[in-house]
Amino acid sequence: MKTLQLNVLMFLCLMSFGQELPPIEKFTTENYHGDNQNWMISQASNNFIYVANNIGLLEYNGAKWVTYPSPNNTIIRAVRVINDKIYTGSYGEFGYWIKNEFGILTYASLASKLENKLSEDEEIWNIIEYKEWVVFQSGDNIYFYNSTTETFKIIHSNNIIYKIFKVDNRIFYHVDNEGIYLVENGKPKLILNHEIVKSGRVINIFKRDENLMLLTRSYGFYTFKNNNMTPWETPADDVFKKVNIFSSIQLKDGSFIVGTISDGVIHLNIDGSINYKITQKTGLNNNTVLCLFEDQAQNVWVGLDNGINCINVKSAIKTYYDYDGVLGTVYSTMVFNNYLYIGSNQGLFYREVNDIDSPFKFIEGTAGQVWDLYNYKDDYLFCGHHLGTFLIKNNKAKNINKNLGAWTFKAIPNAENLILQGNYDGLYILEKVNETWQTRNKVEGFENSSRYFEINDDNQVWVNHEYKGVFKLKLDDSLKKVIKLGMETSLPLGKNTGLIRYKNNIIYRAQEGMFEYNNSTDAFQRDSILSLTTKKDQYISGKLVVDKNDKLWVFSKDNLNYIENDNVTNQPAINNISIPSKLRKGLLGYENISLTSNNKYVLGTTNGYITLDLSKLNETNNHTTYLNTVALQDIEGKISQYKIQHVGEFNHNNGILLFEYSVPEYDKFLGVKYQYKLEGHSNKWSPWTENAQASFENLSFGDYTFKVRVKVGNKLTKNTVSYTFKVDRPWYLSNIAISFYFLLLLLITLITHKAYKRYYNNKFKHEQMENEQTIMQIKNEKLNQDIENKNRELAISTMSIIKKNRVLNKIKKELKKNKDNADNAAVILIDSNLNDTKDWSFFEQAFNNADKDFLEKIKKSHPNLTPNDLRFCAYLRLNLSSKEMAPLLNISIKSVETKRYRLRKKLGLEHDNSLVDYILKF
Repeated sequence: MKTLQLNVLMFLCLMSFGQELPPIEKFTTENYHGDNQNWMISQASNNFIYVANNIGLLEYNGAKWVTYPSPNNTIIRAVRVINDKIYTGSYGEFGYWIKNEFGILTYASLASKLENKLSEDEEIWNIIEYKEWVVFQSGDNIYFYNSTTETFKIIHSNNIIYKIFKVDNRIFYHVDNEGIYLVENGKPKLILNHEIVKSGRVINIFKRDENLMLLTRSYGFYTFKNNNMTPWETPADDVFKKVNIFSSIQLKDGSFIVGTISDGVIHLNIDGSINYKITQKTGLNNNTVLCLFEDQAQNVWVGLDNGINCINVKSAIKTYYDYDGVLGTVYSTMVFNNYLYIGSNQGLFYREVNDIDSPFKFIEGTAGQVWDLYNYKDDYLFCGHHLGTFLIKNNKAKNINKNLGAWTFKAIPNAENLILQGNYDGLYILEKVNETWQTRNKVEGFENSSRYFEINDDNQVWVNHEYKGVFKLKLDDSLKKVIKLGMETSLPLGKNTGLIRYKNNIIYRAQEGMFEYNNSTDAFQRDSILSLTTKKDQYISGKLVVDKNDKLWVFSKDNLNYIENDNVTNQPAINNISIPSKLRKGLLGYENISLTSNNKYVLGTTNGYITLDLSKLNETNNHTTYLNTVALQDIEGKISQYKIQHVGEFNHNNGILLFEYSVPEYDKFLGVKYQYKLEGHSNKWSPWTENAQASFENLSFGDYTFKVRVKVGNKLTKNTVSYTFKVDRPWYLSNIAISFYFLLLLLITLITHKAYKRYYNNKFKHEQMENEQTIMQIKNEKLNQDIENKNRELAISTMSIIKKNRVLNKIKKELKKNKDNADNAAVILIDSNLNDTKDWSFFEQAFNNADKDFLEKIKKSHPNLTPNDLRFCAYLRLNLSSKEMAPLLNISIKSVETKRYRLRKKLGLEHDNSLVDYILKF
């Protein structure tokens, strides 16, 4: 038993099961935001997809799924797009949806227009279009709705109506225990009541060779001809006996897709043979296929019991996915002697090229890492392996070099039966001796890893070491040792660089571009044409591959590129295949591609491989870009929709402006990227992105035009979407506000003008006043100076008189001492001078200059005063003492006091009043 188990285990390990299948795009409930089951699928003229789902109607625009709950919260079982309306049917309800001006579907009920309501538990299961009629099929009735007159016709059945069909513009339907009916002249006509259709279930009816062909659930295909049913024998009959068919369609190319209850989908060729079968294990979300639909691009949509899948049946690409994990990551592929060899991290596998349904077989002894497969002159197949070098013959491996790490192999020019091999530890020479290959020698003088290398006719070898750079080696004639070793300093270093020989030229690829070796300058020079395949934002790997058709393959982020010679210009022609690296799933730095037949290629991936048929590539630019929604999200997260076909108008600073757009393209390997700009905000296009949405916040007021363009693969869509809108001025910048601001500014200007005028007037008056005060001050100072001068003159005059009188009195006293001179002329002269009125006149004049109003005021107040009294008052005004006044008056001090007394009486002063104070008050 243990031996048997071991043999079975070894058998399973030696074989890898799988199929080359078309690409499948998967959508789960998390993707489309609906329920598990999907009952029917249809497509609009704009290529949008509509799905009848348990939760309601699903809409897919190529970028986003939108869910519309059913109008009565029941399961939608049927959907059919006719013109601009999406007709749906559910439990107790049917009607249509139509897009409003905001791009949102709104529902209109047709069941409510029936004279008699739908019967209890009646459910719509199918919808077809027939001329101006829309036909709704339930379990008991067929409702014919005339979309022109909006009237109904009804066909009733006592037994269950399984399904309604439209074939060759005629309507058929299948009734349980009765058979197939044809609607003719508005009435049902039983045309087939064979036991198979009475007791069995007809899944679909097709037209084949002018006859009807029926597909049954359990018995396969039958042809209905001359009122007879005859089985259509096909290679798939044995398979149909084991599966339970639930749905089917005939594709535009005449082939068939059959959906089963628990065995996925089966693709039948026109002759009925099985092309391929896809199950949950090989790519579907689920094995139960509830519905099938072929879209305008000939993709097949599969509505499953759990999820939705889109199968690109016409794709130039097929995928081989290693679901069992036997193959592993593929590092090299090669077609040799009609076998396809796959070298991976698990070992070396093979199968016949055209026998795509056969499993891959494992070549014993090759378990482990395979680095490269090399075909020498179509006679020998070499396998570069971690364990060394293997020669593959009759699908058996022979180790001919046990030195670890054989990277790759190159034929040596002008040397028959010699191969240069790159290893972990340098270079080796393989030699063919007596039809047997063996290791001849290791090249001495070079010990570096030689993953990428090339050799020319002069035994010149270039070895690319991605961390150290490119070594330049000169080998001796015997190819046994390095006689000259140097480095190529003209080349940039970098991870994942590549080196290859193409059209007898050595090509080096790095992030900076493609460089070609120039023999005349003995240096590498950048090739401007080839470097077009190497843009910095697209560079992921420098790996280069030359295939049997002499095409140079280059791998970039968004494209798979190949370069071939243009026969007209004799220049390199670059061809871009839009297969992004994330979908190619190749191991970076170890990408590989090889020719299998004609224009068919195989590319290794991390979990199998993909095949590419260049003859089927048809990248067109007939895609259309659609603007789906324009919305405004406020600060609370509430979204308001806006009309798409109108000029938009939005309030200033009212939230985030959102645009959603898409291109309904459903090819899995055809990348879609979007680019937009907002004229009025920025005239620069945004970077290319896969995000089908743009948002703008805090836009200033003004007019804007939003534009979006789309690149499908490497082609721009045929249109650029535009949406013109304006952002209203904020209330504080409205016309009324601006008018108010103008009036306010005018008022402020007037007030400011008046204020400035008043200010400058006051300032002028103040300055004028200050000037006048200054002038007055100067005048006053001058007057004061004059007064001081006058007072000084008056004082001088008074003092002069006093001094003169004192002198005269002294002289007089001396003269009187001599009695003889008492009456002489000298004494008389002195007396006359002491009483000289001239002195008084001079004094009066000086006094009036200093205090001109005093004498007049006191005269006016006291007219009875004598000139002597006035003179005495002037002396008092000068605040002279009695002692000082006596000489001036030429009287004694006592006489001065007497004079004071008499003046007081004349002035009428009381005893307590000061005479001097009274005089000073004038």
